[in-house]
Amino acid sequence: MLLPVVQDALTVRSQRRLAARSELLEWAAVAALALVLLRHDLAEGPPAYRWVFTVCLLAPLLWRRRAPLTVFAVVAAVAAVQWWLDVVALADIALPVALYGVASRDGRAWPVAGGAVVMEVGAVLAAQRWSPAGSEWTIFVLLSGTTVAALATGLAVRTRAQYVAALVDRAARAERERDQLARIAVVTERGRIAREMHDIVAHTLSVMIALANGAAYTMDSEPAKARSAVEQAARLGSTAQAEMRRLLGVLRVEPADGSAPQPDTASLDDLLAAVRLAGLPTRFVVVGKAPQLAASAQLTIYRLVQEALTNVVRHAGPGATATVTLSWQDRRLNLEVVDDGHGGTGNPGHGLTGMRERAALFGGELDAGSGPDGGWRVHAVLDFAEPAP
Repeated sequence: MLLPVVQDALTVRSQRRLAARSELLEWAAVAALALVLLRHDLAEGPPAYRWVFTVCLLAPLLWRRRAPLTVFAVVAAVAAVQWWLDVVALADIALPVALYGVASRDGRAWPVAGGAVVMEVGAVLAAQRWSPAGSEWTIFVLLSGTTVAALATGLAVRTRAQYVAALVDRAARAERERDQLARIAVVTERGRIAREMHDIVAHTLSVMIALANGAAYTMDSEPAKARSAVEQAARLGSTAQAEMRRLLGVLRVEPADGSAPQPDTASLDDLLAAVRLAGLPTRFVVVGKAPQLAASAQLTIYRLVQEALTNVVRHAGPGATATVTLSWQDRRLNLEVVDDGHGGTGNPGHGLTGMRERAALFGGELDAGSGPDGGWRVHAVLDFAEPAP
């Protein structure tokens, strides 16, 4: 965070130094031009006050950057007095320079148009009074060309400055949008990790608690069955630990090596075996042929079944049974998990919310409630059709 701030400060400082250096060079150039023209005025002869017009025409140019319209107005007024007194001065070159300042720095249309009109009127008056006989038109064209050149150059400079400013603004907006997208991606990833952690911890702990209770009840009467339950609980704990390590590894800068792959639909058999061993007889019915699915789609199916069975283990009570049905119609899936226990809870917490969010990722819907024959029913419709191009 500190480096961009330092870079911005250095950039601003360098720009200020460049502006100060440019202004100093401009002062030096005006002073040098004034000296040359003053020497010419002194050598030219009467009127003796010609040098006053030279100073009055050139001096305002030193403030051309700060107040271009005011500078042009002062220079034009001095030039009008000069014409009225019939004094010829080479310092009239200050007029197109001042007009260039207005065109390059004032974004309004009327000062530029007004300056051009004043310059053209001055060109007509100068050509009429100071041109040799028969060359009035030629002098007027030359003076008009000077006006056009000053206007065109000033407008081109201002257009380029606006273009550069637009590029800088667009780059700044792109950087802000990139940061916002990065923050959104982080929030999305955190939400995904939170859902995964909930599914892993809630399911594993529920099954491990059921296995531990079963082992405690059968430890004396059926030690072999109790030992098998304890071993299964240990395996479930190891699997959950590996999955949590994989998810937490996403938060690190470097990916964790040897992380376990995401569960898929092929892992449903292991999930059902663990649930059955925990004391919940579960049937698994597949209708139709499952299509080839992406890993994210298979993970969604696995997590929906896992969360639904976890709720059955928690709330269905002893003696309950469950049925998991996957009914395929092309790439459309009807997923149903029902049990005949005591019914679900009216406040399922974050689990049901996470299930609905997972279903919504594939344009699906999920509802949960009491089954037609008692117990609890979770039903989801998922559409894994390829998006239209």
